[in-house]
Amino acid sequence: MTDETYVGAVDQGTTGTRFIVFDHGGRVVSNAYETHEQRYPEPGWVEHDPLEIWENTKAVITRALGQAGIAPEQLETIGVTNQRETTVLWDADTGTPVYNAIVWQDRRTTERIERLEENGAVEAIRSKTGLEPDAYFSATKAEWLLEEADPIKMERARPADVRDRAERGEVLFGTIDSWLIYNLTGEHVTEVTNASRTMLYNVHDLAWDDELLETFSIPRAMLPDVRPSSDDETYGTTDPDGFLGAAVPVAGALGDQQAALFGQTCFDPGDAKNTYGTGSFFLMNTGEEAVASDHGLLTTIGFQRSGEPVQYALEGAIFATGAAIEWLEDVSLIDEPSQTAELARSVDSTDGVYVVPAFTGLGAPHWDQRARGTIVGMTRGTRKEHIVRATLESIAYQTRDVAEAMEADSGIEMTALKVDGGAVKNNFLCQLQSDIIGTRIVRPVVDETTALGSAYAAGLAVGYWDDLEELRSNWRVDREFDPEMDEDLADERHERWSQAVDRSRDWARDER
Repeated sequence: MTDETYVGAVDQGTTGTRFIVFDHGGRVVSNAYETHEQRYPEPGWVEHDPLEIWENTKAVITRALGQAGIAPEQLETIGVTNQRETTVLWDADTGTPVYNAIVWQDRRTTERIERLEENGAVEAIRSKTGLEPDAYFSATKAEWLLEEADPIKMERARPADVRDRAERGEVLFGTIDSWLIYNLTGEHVTEVTNASRTMLYNVHDLAWDDELLETFSIPRAMLPDVRPSSDDETYGTTDPDGFLGAAVPVAGALGDQQAALFGQTCFDPGDAKNTYGTGSFFLMNTGEEAVASDHGLLTTIGFQRSGEPVQYALEGAIFATGAAIEWLEDVSLIDEPSQTAELARSVDSTDGVYVVPAFTGLGAPHWDQRARGTIVGMTRGTRKEHIVRATLESIAYQTRDVAEAMEADSGIEMTALKVDGGAVKNNFLCQLQSDIIGTRIVRPVVDETTALGSAYAAGLAVGYWDDLEELRSNWRVDREFDPEMDEDLADERHERWSQAVDRSRDWARDER
């Protein structure tokens, strides 16, 4: 390949959409970003407008190419990465959503999950999907849409019953990767990592599971075809008469956290990364073995290349890390995220304050849907600097909770953890993370590893890159952080954190 061709990646996240153009060295050539509206129609509900996301996707692709003077024909392929679990239903004929997308953070189906627990369905779901039953995943979101989209009388919904039309394949289901690929190519497909997050896909049989479809009353006719993450046959091509004006193959897709695993070149068993975004997601490659967790982690699919076995991963999903920093802005304790490091350094400690940012419950390894955000240990002398520092420390403590579970399940003691995401630009947080976990933190030069992972998957499929070794050679370290805190002190503070977590649990109950 020459230097005059590139690979593009659509990175559709919780708060916005980015398009990044990469060259053969895995370097960023151009990128553009657009936020979308966060909708909270009721307490615990979180929605996005799928049409807004698609319009933003077109806009950032066009803008990124234009800024760099790159013609669409210079794109060898496009990869897609996406916020996982977020669920969309749309009309197969018109491509119009029947309702807003229900976001992964949404808790409206909490009671449905509790009924499954009461009915003894947890172990069957866990054994088939590797997931801990939770409102976080797509199955109960899709079920809710099928039952409630018509009664809500959304303007987009057609008069006929949504469920009846879904059973005829006239209404389609997808996570955001499917929604974008459908709009880019006209094909209704997903890939294995996103399928593995729906709570409808058997990660051992690598197929939609009939018993799970029956449990959640999801018609098979509405489901997408499941393809490899890096697909030599491609998912389809963009319409040369469409917005891009060229036929570009879409050949790779990965859920955002698996994309970061791939972009961090965690190709071997034991390789691990943590991505700090709205939430944090800690994944460890376990190879061709689907390792069952005894410590509250998820068994998930890491990636699959065409014609090769699936690579599995253990995952610890933390719901609120970057969201905790956003909360500090929401309540005017900071004006922008970059202030957190300075404010945190201005005090020697949190002065006994602990923040548990369980705004939408607790994920791994606790899995408490009814936990809520808590601040404990405040005195009359508590200042905003203590609360800001305690919020940063909460990110490190939550990550340690998952790291300990990961080591217990895998039997592998980590010597280093690769990190990425917006928050890792904060050197104070990276050092704090190293201190609290007691391991080396490694930050790469290219921190857009989520987009890079989907670009790698797509580029491998069309031969832009030859093999995994070539991708490893692209990976470069920006900075490493080694533990400086006394180990006993780190243990003592983490134990106190665990006590604060206990006080946040089982809080959200009906208050009528």
